[in-house]
Amino acid sequence: MGSTSFIVATAGHVDHGKSALVKALTGTDPDRLPEEKARGITIDLGFAHLELARAPAKAGAATEWSDHPLSVGLIDVPGHEDFVKNMVAGVGSIDAALLIVAADDGWMPQTEEHLQILTYLGVRHAVVALTKIDLVQGREAGVCAGVRAALADTALAQAPIVATSVVDDQGLAELKDNLAEVLSALPAARDAGKPRLPIDRVFTLHGIGTIVTGTLNGGWLRKNQAVVLQPGRSITRIRSLQSHRRDADRAGPGTRVALNLPDLAAAGPEASGAARGQVVTLPELGPAAGTLDVVLEQSARVRRGEGEGVRPVKNNMTVRVHHGSAHSLARVVLLGDEPLAPGGRVLAQLRLESPLFVLGGDRFILRDAPQRCTLAGGLILDPDPSRRLVRTEARRAFLQPRADAPEDAQTWARTALQRDQACPRDGFLRRTRFSAAQVDEALTGMASEGALMQAGDWLLDPAWFTALREKATAAVLAEHRAHPEKAGMALSDLRRLVEAEFAAAGFFEVVTADLCRRGFAQVGTALRHEDHRPALPPKLQAAGAKLRAALTAKPLEPPSRKELTPDVLAQQALRFLLETGEAAEIGPDLVMLTEHYVRARDLIAQHLRRGPASASDLRQCLGTNRRVIIPLLERLDREGFTRREGDQRVLRAK
Repeated sequence: MGSTSFIVATAGHVDHGKSALVKALTGTDPDRLPEEKARGITIDLGFAHLELARAPAKAGAATEWSDHPLSVGLIDVPGHEDFVKNMVAGVGSIDAALLIVAADDGWMPQTEEHLQILTYLGVRHAVVALTKIDLVQGREAGVCAGVRAALADTALAQAPIVATSVVDDQGLAELKDNLAEVLSALPAARDAGKPRLPIDRVFTLHGIGTIVTGTLNGGWLRKNQAVVLQPGRSITRIRSLQSHRRDADRAGPGTRVALNLPDLAAAGPEASGAARGQVVTLPELGPAAGTLDVVLEQSARVRRGEGEGVRPVKNNMTVRVHHGSAHSLARVVLLGDEPLAPGGRVLAQLRLESPLFVLGGDRFILRDAPQRCTLAGGLILDPDPSRRLVRTEARRAFLQPRADAPEDAQTWARTALQRDQACPRDGFLRRTRFSAAQVDEALTGMASEGALMQAGDWLLDPAWFTALREKATAAVLAEHRAHPEKAGMALSDLRRLVEAEFAAAGFFEVVTADLCRRGFAQVGTALRHEDHRPALPPKLQAAGAKLRAALTAKPLEPPSRKELTPDVLAQQALRFLLETGEAAEIGPDLVMLTEHYVRARDLIAQHLRRGPASASDLRQCLGTNRRVIIPLLERLDREGFTRREGDQRVLRAK
């Protein structure tokens, strides 16, 4: 099923008739600035709207939209070499190009540069308009053949070429038919749930406020929706919106959109606000980036040499990065030793002078700092890299698979997991062009292949997590061997071990939960293996045996704590019995073996089931003394086993 909304941009050399052709097709003059009228050339972006009848569906194709016209947003771009930066701002999110070549001039330098820019940005669909055909009567076939030859070995090599003239409207109907055929075959505009509107125009209307326009891509925007401007993180909301000059409640990807943002002003010399280069997007998509890991590619068609030739892209070179409607100076850090050559590709890091709002998978243009020529194109592989240890095999192993498979969500998921080893599920690959559905499908495939573990809210690299689990297991077992008297390894010590490998909020709990599913148990503030039974070390065994004998001699009339622990060894042995649960602390000066405490509690319960009883009654029941019965009953009260009512005790209801 095809879409009904598309964005098409013109491209071509200055004075080849781009604006005149747009006006002839739409009735709208895209040159709106007085300076453009005075100089007779396009300086900034111009906009027009065109509706086309959908081309007849091919056999077997979906026909649901066959009665719907194609709504085409036309962006007219400057052709002069001084305004290529404005041209790039207009072609960042288009579905197809209208490449314009004047028949009397033929293929010219800006025609070539514009073609290279379109290629770098991934534009694969176009119609070529051969304008001013009335000026080459008798030579039409040769001119057309020359253009076809210039397109050879490019992504647009098979683009239809239509001879046109705005003087007598020659070829305009055929041009529209070819545009309709190309656009009708395209898939629906991509909705990744990540809307971005690169602002290309800002103005203020009296009584309404700030209006921003741009080409919406990646998702939908809605009336009254909370949005953010990046860079800058200015929070605002959409009071109203228009798409192709029609009021709407929402707008989707592949449309020209105007937004009324009431909380913002247009940027000026003395005030910050909305400006070309910013992006209207959602707050959850993260901040703008100051550093980018990328792959750069240079067309094999670029000319080398001095003067007008394109300089090699070398390490530490200062360049200008164009992305969407924004641009920034940047320093190039090549990950290899060789400069970028014609027809080549290199991995690099761009260190930006001004942040840009980007997502992984976005394409961009690289021009020289003075804006004289286009150097290369690129693809963003990581929008949030470290500037440390750039030239490492690990960095190349992370980036190269992404460069080789820019549209494969599973490749990006694998590399992210292999690099980070553990990732929160929420937000995974959020700062990429992939939709949530694509990410879910990728993770499902990885899990089925054993390339992914999921624990709680975390995604884990299986090999790495298995090694971490084995390390934690070995540490706990070593603690058992070194300190058999302890209940287990202190959780604080285990946390330090885990966080030395990976420190993130909530991750330690994932590790302990995994261990507890594999034969370990948490005992108070320690973790132990289920087979571990605390045992007194040799130096305390004699003291422990003496304590057990003393507590067993008179189970319900044990000696005082002071009598039990006359020395340090006895104190350490008693602490062991209490920590392991073999003994129970009844009061500050009274301990009993736990089995004797349970027996005493059961006898008291049997007695109280016959009715309330005083402390004296219960003392006689146990055959003990007041020194024992009072702290014993107070502990049972604290535990909620009994309740004191006056001078008597009763059992609490269960």
